[in-house]
Amino acid sequence: MAPELALDDQLVVTPDVVSRDLDGETVILNLDTGLYFGLDAVGTTIWNRLRGASSLRDVLNDVLAEYDVAADVAAADLLRLAGELVSKGLAQVAPTGDRGSKT
Repeated sequence: MAPELALDDQLVVTPDVVSRDLDGETVILNLDTGLYFGLDAVGTTIWNRLRGASSLRDVLNDVLAEYDVAADVAAADLLRLAGELVSKGLAQVAPTGDRGSKT
């Protein structure tokens, strides 16, 4: 079950995770568990923004600027994907003291 996330949360990529862009899509691999995860073009945009954004809200704003999508739909999809990434061990919620720092 995916964790309850909020737009003010910041995610960081789990240390044992690598990703590769393949023609606009992304394959993510957790080296520790062997879990593979694939993302389409929009998911790839989100993944790339997650690695440098200060919050999921920042990622949402980037998605809204880039794609023609309703804000409520984009927010729900973003939170669902972020929760899935966390539940699969591909990302984790940044500790409160780390929020706002860019990695």
